[in-house]
Amino acid sequence: MDFKNLPELIRYFSDEKVGWAYLEQQKWDGKPACPHCGTEKVYRIKGGNSFKCGNKSCDCRFTAKVGSIFENSKIPLSKWYAAIYIATAHKKGISSLQLGRDLGVTQKTAWFMMHRIRELVKLNNDVELSDTIQVDETYVKGKMKNKSKKVRKMIAEGLKEDTTTIVLGGVENGGKGFLRVIPNTYHETLKPIIQEMASDAGTTLVTDSASFYNGMDQIYTAHITVNHSEFEYVNKEGYHTNQIEGFFSLLKRGIIGIYHYTSTKHLQRYCDEFSYRYNTRKIKDADRFQLTMQNTSGRLKYCDLIKKESISQ
Repeated sequence: MDFKNLPELIRYFSDEKVGWAYLEQQKWDGKPACPHCGTEKVYRIKGGNSFKCGNKSCDCRFTAKVGSIFENSKIPLSKWYAAIYIATAHKKGISSLQLGRDLGVTQKTAWFMMHRIRELVKLNNDVELSDTIQVDETYVKGKMKNKSKKVRKMIAEGLKEDTTTIVLGGVENGGKGFLRVIPNTYHETLKPIIQEMASDAGTTLVTDSASFYNGMDQIYTAHITVNHSEFEYVNKEGYHTNQIEGFFSLLKRGIIGIYHYTSTKHLQRYCDEFSYRYNTRKIKDADRFQLTMQNTSGRLKYCDLIKKESISQ
């Protein structure tokens, strides 16, 4: 496969048979297996993309889409591949309205496609930070104290929903990043999440001077603070939290400038999307596409996506 940009990708996958062959190669590496029983004794049904399981106790028919983000989708694979390329290449993302116009599908279809792609990049974004990492928290949709008196009163009286959401982030110096939606900033909430993102006790942790980070020096080799309340942004040893704040700015500018609004329910999915692009920022767009397609598992049903209970915490 040889393409370097979106027009070349569209030309390459203009034949749907090429798209199916590529998906089968990425999923099975030339050895098709039944997704229901796991046997490799399968038969291709003549003239199509379907297979039949040779296990008599199973005897199922399937395609390479089963168990993937493409399952039960009537959208051509060529449009799916273009959507994945666009969503992973655009630095601040792309809105469902714009993607729908670009692909010739409805906004609702594009919205569902984008969330399936976010599910896909989440599976391809298993990172753990080490060495020197910067950790900080940010408030999406504003801190309560910064809201107007009228809005605070309406929230207190139950007339308006409090949409303030906290995101905890961490980045290696010059390396990968991590974003997690959290319910609060209590020490007992932050501690296990920080340990999850950086399990190496030899890590040097750099944070601001907020009290909820106290005690981290008992977990890691060093816990260095930068006192922002005293207008200190680079301490005497040269440590700072500028990189994590830059990471937060990408997230917020994407939300404000591209998506305009993200619900608390789905915010973690947007965090996963921005984390994936950030962690693959040093490779070319075509290479990022191929990296993304190495694991297409993770079907997301529409009914699960729109159900009322929160999926972000």
